[in-house]
Amino acid sequence: MSENNKAQPLRITLTAWVAAALGALLAVGGAYLLWLGGSWYYLLAGLGLLLVGVLIHRRLRAALWLYALVLMASLAWTIYEVRFDWWQIAPRIDLWCVFGLWLLLPFVNRHIGTRGQWRDGASGLLALGLLLGAAMAGYSLTQDYHRLPGSFDAERRAASEAKAADEWPAYGGARRGERYAAAQQIDAQNVGRLKKAWEFHTGDLPGAGDPGELTNQVTPLKIGDNLFICTPHSIAIAVDADTGQERWRFDPKINRDAEYYQHMTCRGLAYHDATAYTRPSSPGDVAALAAEGEPRCTRRLFLPTADATLYALDLYDGKPCEDFGAGGKVDLKVGLGDGALGVYLPTSPPVVTEHLLIIGGAVTDNGSVDSPGGVIRAYDVNSGKLVWNFDPGRPDATEPLPAGETYVRSTPNSWTIATADEALGLVYIPMGNQTPDQWAVQRSPEAERFTAALVALDLATGKVRWELRTVNHDLWDRDLPSQPTLVEIDGPDGPVPALIQPTKRGDLYVLDRRTGKPIVPVTEHPVPQGTVEGDFTAPTQPASALSYAPQEPLRERDMWGGTPFDQLACRIQFHRLRYEGDFTPPSEQGSLIYPGNVGVFNWPSVAVDPQRQILFGAPNYLAFVSRLVKREDGQDVRHGGGETGLQPNRGAPYMVSLKPFLSLLGLPCQAPPWGYVTAVDLRSMEKVWQHKNGTSRDSAPLGIPLSVGVPNLGGPLVTASGLGFLSGTLDYYLRAYDLRTGEELWKDRLPAGGQATPISYVSGKTGKQYVVVMAGGHGSFGTRMGDSLVAWTLEDDAPE
Repeated sequence: MSENNKAQPLRITLTAWVAAALGALLAVGGAYLLWLGGSWYYLLAGLGLLLVGVLIHRRLRAALWLYALVLMASLAWTIYEVRFDWWQIAPRIDLWCVFGLWLLLPFVNRHIGTRGQWRDGASGLLALGLLLGAAMAGYSLTQDYHRLPGSFDAERRAASEAKAADEWPAYGGARRGERYAAAQQIDAQNVGRLKKAWEFHTGDLPGAGDPGELTNQVTPLKIGDNLFICTPHSIAIAVDADTGQERWRFDPKINRDAEYYQHMTCRGLAYHDATAYTRPSSPGDVAALAAEGEPRCTRRLFLPTADATLYALDLYDGKPCEDFGAGGKVDLKVGLGDGALGVYLPTSPPVVTEHLLIIGGAVTDNGSVDSPGGVIRAYDVNSGKLVWNFDPGRPDATEPLPAGETYVRSTPNSWTIATADEALGLVYIPMGNQTPDQWAVQRSPEAERFTAALVALDLATGKVRWELRTVNHDLWDRDLPSQPTLVEIDGPDGPVPALIQPTKRGDLYVLDRRTGKPIVPVTEHPVPQGTVEGDFTAPTQPASALSYAPQEPLRERDMWGGTPFDQLACRIQFHRLRYEGDFTPPSEQGSLIYPGNVGVFNWPSVAVDPQRQILFGAPNYLAFVSRLVKREDGQDVRHGGGETGLQPNRGAPYMVSLKPFLSLLGLPCQAPPWGYVTAVDLRSMEKVWQHKNGTSRDSAPLGIPLSVGVPNLGGPLVTASGLGFLSGTLDYYLRAYDLRTGEELWKDRLPAGGQATPISYVSGKTGKQYVVVMAGGHGSFGTRMGDSLVAWTLEDDAPE
């Protein structure tokens, strides 16, 4: 017998055993799924495949007939469940089509049944099944059930506040938080000619003792000829806006005596120009400053650091302003009581007005029921003297806290960016939760009042003028994550001073910012009930009529995976978890939370073109699993860093385990897309277009760039020329979009994850427009870490 002939029995035996093993595994898992109340398909398909293996082992041609029927049934079941959605079809039929092709190969096919038999009815039926599978796959590539096509009118203009094209003096571009650049050189016709102009390395990289949640989320400021950034370790740096050369650096050398369990990031600096309220200001270089004879620290930057210190720095040399606080700094731990270092974290820039600097801070999630309070404080921008404090535990006592006293412990905090309207005398504070997030028995009436609420404080006194709570008795970590955006919205009686507040659930609250009254209706809806003993769930939850919350709850058919097997495992997980739709309470069983902790919208917020009345955003859709773990006597765990894993909740009867809802292969258990770009017409309050965004290039094996629609954690930018820019996707690109249609017009690779917000400005020296973004990665988002500030401009030196 030849070697080839000897190989045939082994090949057939192995084929039989593979079919039988896969069938048995599928049948056992399918039986368990059916017992949980799931689909019959996996049990039936598993039994069929198991029998196919037996028939192949016995060299019976019936094996091919049966496998063809299993394949045909799988195709029909697939269409029934998901129609022609490519990303849902692929994992349901990929393995079966590959195995079917193997059975058709002559050196396998001829040895199943009568020796030499081939090209018979069994093979024909199997070939037909494979052709149908290929046709299904091909047709599905032409379908997109997740796309909302549409476009804006070519000309859309509205009255709006003038903004300089050469400046980006605040985190959100200007005091309104629009993330809007007035620059117009780069447009839809020439954006394809953008080329990298320079790349600056901060030198600040992850090191020993850093938490997993070390991130580069900074939005640069552009003032005069320089950009100003801060790094995860709270280092402030000035960079020439045309060349990327370093001008100065200030390292506060943060206190590392305590452990930083969760966040280590700096989202940006704040800027105050004392001359802006008395005469026009156009800052230049140090020589120009000296020529003007302007006193030092007339223009100053404010740097919040990870060790809860607030510095005032001179704009031109980066040195502390000695007249601010104690030698140029204010200790934000004062009044917070024990354990503030490493737990109270001012990760976002303060709000700056003519006379005040207003700042809050994050408190480590799920660390302890006894944590520093979430006080909001206003300091004099010149002296650093405390002017007022809004303590959520004592909201009416806004006079400065007397020396030696402590703010109420464990109150809701504000970790994100606030916005002020000086004309109305209001500052808008997006509030978070009182820790722990998922167990709320200890919350006071004041804590319930301000948890996940947008609070409008009087600028002069810190008193509450109005508030709007977006979650009742929050058990889902649905704190308000985004900076409120101020915009004048065209109404039948003229422009209305409005505020847009995105939420983790996906709602866009559109309010009259004078009163807090909804412009877009807000209604209460019944939600699932029942949680652990001693706690309760609110009977209803509010929702805005303008919302990107998932339109339907997850179903078993929405489970996903790379193959039928990890998809089956996800279906089993789905049925084992408690899930009754949105606002399913956390439980000891484990609850599926969708949208998950990342939220539909997070700190990146949205961008608004005030002239065209267009809102541009990037919603995400990822589910999480929340499980309450009963604490045994004296049981404790170390805080693992970041916001996933088993978290201690010290002082509470339950710890909490948080994790993304992932398959055995580490893929999301819910089907894609997971990330989009979208636009809203603010005149009609309707969604105009929505497209999936981003590829699998930096998260799939071999870097395969599949257009799957990936999560985004980085802010949007819009320009006066009608472009949108975004860099925060899981793949490492900066992209440009046509705001009118959402079409992707250009993209360029980033050296690391771009989990930040791009800015754009026109150089006062060269007249060229630049787009700049920080590409430094995000520790818990899983993107590559780096230290690059990157700028692009049109390849032609001459302005368009």
